[in-house]
Amino acid sequence: MNKKELKWRVRKSEANLSLRAFLREEKQLSKRLLSAIKFQGGEIFLNDVPVTVRAYVKEGDHVRVCLPNEQVSSSLKPQNIALTIHYEDTDLLVVEKPAMMATIPSHDHPDHTLANAVLNYYQKQDIAATFHAVNRLDRGTSGLIMIAKHRHAHDLLSKAQQQGELKRYYSAVVTGVPKLKGTINAPIGRKASSIIEREVRADGKPALTYYRRIASNQKESLLQLELQTGRTHQIRVHLQSIGFPLLGDGLYGGDQRCFSHQALHCYQLTFTQPLTGERYVIKSPLPKAWKRVCADMAIEDTNQDFFPSKLVD
Repeated sequence: MNKKELKWRVRKSEANLSLRAFLREEKQLSKRLLSAIKFQGGEIFLNDVPVTVRAYVKEGDHVRVCLPNEQVSSSLKPQNIALTIHYEDTDLLVVEKPAMMATIPSHDHPDHTLANAVLNYYQKQDIAATFHAVNRLDRGTSGLIMIAKHRHAHDLLSKAQQQGELKRYYSAVVTGVPKLKGTINAPIGRKASSIIEREVRADGKPALTYYRRIASNQKESLLQLELQTGRTHQIRVHLQSIGFPLLGDGLYGGDQRCFSHQALHCYQLTFTQPLTGERYVIKSPLPKAWKRVCADMAIEDTNQDFFPSKLVD
């Protein structure tokens, strides 16, 4: 398999730096990745000459880094599972995860996960990488997941998510009719009586969710939500805490007559590609299974594609 290469031309402001400083401070390569390049088969070239990080760069120099091929865990097997790709470039993928598919293998779901499907795609495309999910979705949640194709992209995208630069937007169907828009600012922690369940609690970690009601009838509502934090089960816990549980969410008191899993779908990711600086908005349509529930809802917000946090009370 071909090694992933990263290439840069040294700018005037970067001249006279050591390669270590250039790569660590200017290009944000992690200390761990530099170590892997040194000890696991990677290479660094300055103007096509092999060098170490002790070399110095000048304006106009060409720096090329060959990342070492990544080792895939022996427990993670490629499996021929259909994969819906919404976006792809040399550094990342954005794919659709169906509801009831786990993101990664676990004791309860050891295979037929999204990770197995992605590794099968990598194998067919001759991509030497393991599975690097940037965002995660619960097994019952459907929608968009971003996957980095190499460790450097994963580091940069994970930092972007922590800093709020990778925006995640969700659709949800809930029991009841909440107010037209709102903010849920309530800390979340593990429920003392469960290893799985979370709850709003004073000693929990800060959690902030914005929501907007898009459509409703007398019984249920379709919401759009924006996460500002990424706590486990955040949307599910927050909506339950204000009295509007997700349909199908048996863990948090949701009505399960229409859905066997929580009616939650990640419909949009907005991000800057960290190695090219290009801005992207990737969207996924609502699941077809939602149509029978939402068919009799009256649309209340026609501006569904514009959901900035600053407009939410």
